[in-house]
Amino acid sequence: MIHDEEIKEPIRIIVGASSQSYPGWIQTQEEELNLLVRSDWESSFRGRKIKTILAEHVWEHLTYEEGVVAARICYEFLEPQGYIRCAVPDALFRNEWYQNIVKVGGPGPKDHPAASHKIVHNYRTLTSMFEEAGFKVKLLEYCDENGEFHFNDWNPEDGFIYRSFRFDHRNKNNELGFVSLIVDAVKE
Repeated sequence: MIHDEEIKEPIRIIVGASSQSYPGWIQTQEEELNLLVRSDWESSFRGRKIKTILAEHVWEHLTYEEGVVAARICYEFLEPQGYIRCAVPDALFRNEWYQNIVKVGGPGPKDHPAASHKIVHNYRTLTSMFEEAGFKVKLLEYCDENGEFHFNDWNPEDGFIYRSFRFDHRNKNNELGFVSLIVDAVKE
């Protein structure tokens, strides 16, 4: 549960934070704020609206249908013009090593982070999923059907994504080693 003393305006939360911690952001883990359990959101925010939800490599652990349900719950708790900055593995990134690492079910033992992946999105499926929940989607980083990488400038202070073109250590000398499909899903 998120305590009143943790809530400051504007409310910005990290879902599935793991070890992510940024000043001004509230860390949450699945056990305390499950994307699919509306009552978790009700008890945590008690009518307060959220400005930003940051989800770095979280939505791939949901089926498409669960992703829509989670997005609808988030939509309800966001303030107008609030948004979800969501990053997931990109199904259209042409790199065999990468695709093996992010594939559904993961590449190895049950404790591997990708073992619980249920979907690998491309920009069309992720956009569609958020649009079904009522969001307007802005593509920030993604690969198209030809494997070409696209980058639309975004401010890391509005939601930092490590696994991104600019910040992932595996991207060096203009060579992409690891990318994410990154969107802002905005509540209008």
